[in-house]
Amino acid sequence: MTLTVLATRDFRRLWIGSSISLVGDGMTLVALSWLVLNGPGGVAALSLLAACYTAPVLAGGLAVGPLLDRFDKRHVLAADSLVRGVAVATVPLTAVLGGGMPGWLPFVVAALHGLLKMVPMAGVPAAIPDLVEPDELDKANALESLAYAVSGIVGYALAGTLIDAIGAVNVLALDAASYLCFAVAALLVRTPLRPHVTAETGRPRLAHLLRDRALVRTTLAFMAFNIAEGALVLVAGPWLAKDRLPGGPATLALLLSALSVGELAGGFLAGSWKPNTGRMRAIGLAQLVAAAGFLAVLAVPDRWVLAAGFLLIGAAGVVMTVWAQSLRMELIPPALRGRAFSVLRTLMQATPPLGAAAVAPLLAAGNLTLTAVLMAALAGLPALLLLLHPRN
Repeated sequence: MTLTVLATRDFRRLWIGSSISLVGDGMTLVALSWLVLNGPGGVAALSLLAACYTAPVLAGGLAVGPLLDRFDKRHVLAADSLVRGVAVATVPLTAVLGGGMPGWLPFVVAALHGLLKMVPMAGVPAAIPDLVEPDELDKANALESLAYAVSGIVGYALAGTLIDAIGAVNVLALDAASYLCFAVAALLVRTPLRPHVTAETGRPRLAHLLRDRALVRTTLAFMAFNIAEGALVLVAGPWLAKDRLPGGPATLALLLSALSVGELAGGFLAGSWKPNTGRMRAIGLAQLVAAAGFLAVLAVPDRWVLAAGFLLIGAAGVVMTVWAQSLRMELIPPALRGRAFSVLRTLMQATPPLGAAAVAPLLAAGNLTLTAVLMAALAGLPALLLLLHPRN
């Protein structure tokens, strides 16, 4: 069972703290968006907030890796949580103590949040191999994926409910407390997460990873898949719900919910089942299955078939993600894990908007068939490289 890895004390502490913080991330996004949307500028200000959230991720992702490889990861994760918690807390504090929140403050908080976003996203997977046994990597990585799926749903839903009840400013006060929980959890981990550098090995360079064909192939395959998923979730799904499917916003909610349910199912499957074939081949097969889900777009206007496609993409996408993350943990030298995971996850964060930009002109022209084929090809063709050149 996937949950058995929680018997490992230090992993359990880190995972619980990270999960609580992820709920806070979701609440922060919704609360800040609501504050900005109801302030001067409206929708235009909301687009600026989105840019503040996303633009600094690249710079932060490149800077985070060396910190994780040079200092104890427990201390880096705790410091990040404290800084983000204090930043979020400035909104309710200024509202209470300063006679009103400055209009520019939500944008500064969002930019700092984006700048530091990669610390836990890279730091947690870089720490996992030091906290669990090698044969439990799949379970630990599955739980990390489940935490992202569940906390996103809970965080968004909880924020929506609490904003009506206590107001967005007070929701941000709760968010700040969630980051404090992660800082405490990281410091309670007893296993040292110090750099794996010795006089004999020295400090390996990131270029070392480019010589590993398995890492390069899986990274390129995942970048292509994320481009396709970004096209579907950011553009194609909303466009279909508005122009080609009955139900409007309710249908969009159905599709995104199906994706989340698939991600939950995929997380449990990947953590509890080991394929009989080699890991590279298994990743490629899972990616091909996910690619088939994009073709469900051709079934429009049947929204239930399309929802099944979203569910398939979510399930198979998480399965391949969990297995690929375990593979990376096995292949990446311990002294490189911080830099490697920060670069890899920064690349993954940067690719979905490319898909959105690629399919927007096609959908504007009403070319749904070409859009579906393009998404399926982007998701599936790189998987063939993993199947033709497997490495265990």
